[in-house]
Amino acid sequence: MHRIFTSMKHSNIPCAQSVVQYCKARDIQNIVISPGSRNAPLIIGFSEDPFFKCFSIVDERCAAFFALGIAQQLMTPVALVCTSGSALLNYYPAISEAFYSNIPLVVLSADRPTYKIDVGDGQTIRQDNVFENHIGYSASLRQDVVHATDRIRKYRPDWLSTDSMETVQMGVQKYNEITLNTAISIAWRSKRPVHINIPFEEPLYGTTTQTPLIALQDDKVEVAARSDQDLKKFVKIWNGSARKMILVGVNRPDEVAQSYLDQLAKDPSVIVLTETTSNLHHPNFFPSIDSLIAPIEKSDHKEALFQKLQPEVLLTFGGMIVSKKIKAFLRAYQPKHHWHVDEQGAFDTFFCLSHHFNLRANEFFQDFLAEVSFPESDYYSYWQGIKMTMEAKRETYLKKILFSDMKAFQIGLASIPPKYQLQLANSSTVRYAQLFDLDNSLDVFCNRGSSGIDGSTSTAIGASLYHKSPTVLMTGDLGFFYDSNALWNNYIRRDFRIILVNNKGGGIFRILPGSEDSGNFETYFETTHRLTARALCEMYGFQYLQVNSMKKMQKAFKTFYDDGDRPKLIEIMTPRILNDKILFTYFDFISSGIINH
Repeated sequence: MHRIFTSMKHSNIPCAQSVVQYCKARDIQNIVISPGSRNAPLIIGFSEDPFFKCFSIVDERCAAFFALGIAQQLMTPVALVCTSGSALLNYYPAISEAFYSNIPLVVLSADRPTYKIDVGDGQTIRQDNVFENHIGYSASLRQDVVHATDRIRKYRPDWLSTDSMETVQMGVQKYNEITLNTAISIAWRSKRPVHINIPFEEPLYGTTTQTPLIALQDDKVEVAARSDQDLKKFVKIWNGSARKMILVGVNRPDEVAQSYLDQLAKDPSVIVLTETTSNLHHPNFFPSIDSLIAPIEKSDHKEALFQKLQPEVLLTFGGMIVSKKIKAFLRAYQPKHHWHVDEQGAFDTFFCLSHHFNLRANEFFQDFLAEVSFPESDYYSYWQGIKMTMEAKRETYLKKILFSDMKAFQIGLASIPPKYQLQLANSSTVRYAQLFDLDNSLDVFCNRGSSGIDGSTSTAIGASLYHKSPTVLMTGDLGFFYDSNALWNNYIRRDFRIILVNNKGGGIFRILPGSEDSGNFETYFETTHRLTARALCEMYGFQYLQVNSMKKMQKAFKTFYDDGDRPKLIEIMTPRILNDKILFTYFDFISSGIINH
């Protein structure tokens, strides 16, 4: 038994003490709490201990994404604490995002005793295993028998059996401590969310200054043995292939050593396709995938060109891919070999995965690139020529277009100062961002695990607290208004900035196949509206700017990032109808004459 010495107040419920002390012992410092009554024992324990950094977020959905933003930056587990009932279900969007993005969260849900579930008691649901399909581990702790013993004798006398009260409680305590140790260890090791459900019987607000006595279990969670990877046969395939494609999805800044990237960029048989969320940069890389694929789709020689682009070897690493065009291409023109590098797992995104290297990218490249050679090939040089022509035509097109979403994203993204953190909302925002070259010093993040619009603002605010530089969120109107409760907290940095592109509806649906101008389309797909962010900014203390022309937008950005005593939001009001036409015309323009010769 290990005594945690302290003179502070604790809940007098043993399992609440165990939860708090295990989080402390396993260095889970950030605790995001949503108010309630059933979770009072946990709130008392965490908020009374100065070791923890506690945040109070009323809306549980926002709270979960706020916690996800913190964990996204630190890559250490962040705890979520909620009361019983539907409060827990509001965590689900962020849990699924964390699950598919390998971000560690520890969900601590207070619950009614099991004998009060499904009997018509208020604020009760079946909380066990509610995240079953999107969780790294879930378990329910056992209810203490030394607390509210009179209720247990009345409702569940079988729990007390014939053993002494002390013996039964010792069994409960041991089970709870083993469960806590397992859950928290999995969160640390697998970088996945875990869920611990904790039943509490009333009274809930009792405290004690007596030092909690817990037995810290040894961290015995085993890590799957990493088999020795025999790279020789893979190096042979690589060196014998004249067309190799490297495709990188979501990737943390500075995750891959630049020396490895430089080596890959020199290989004439390799093209490296990146996305804005890849955080990888080199002049020889291909950062605007759709601008490369779209001209081929429109070419008179589409089949021959796709075959020329088709790789013999596809090497992928990082998370989810944004571009639908590259996914469609690689599913139709599959490589002979698809290898994925990731220490967590591998998705068969293109339905041709042949090998998973269970390694970090740096570990893989350290051994692999030491053995590779550069074969003769025109693979890179041919497509680099296409890219350079496309980039020149893009610049020409951008100079001639009218005020629109595309112009807003071009100027808005270019306005961001060096070394800022850029948080991108989903839907059209992240897709427009793929079309432009960003400053290499920006750290770019987006919730691409489940790719929902529901928590981008909350995530950005949470992430901003632990990023060394200021943060700017770029978002569309539907995502922003959907998550407007994100602004309902006291933790928004005064240097936090939001660029809101408001086209008065779900503009993405105008650029997806099947869109049509009709009343039903505008109501049920595009969801047109007349909302602005002005009143929200006034309510939550943001400095608000609204622009509706190119000239006003350019003028506003000149001072948008200046120091101030409040966070700022600029709302760019773009024409709803024009945006899709300008985007479609862009792809037509860059395609004309490039590869129809």
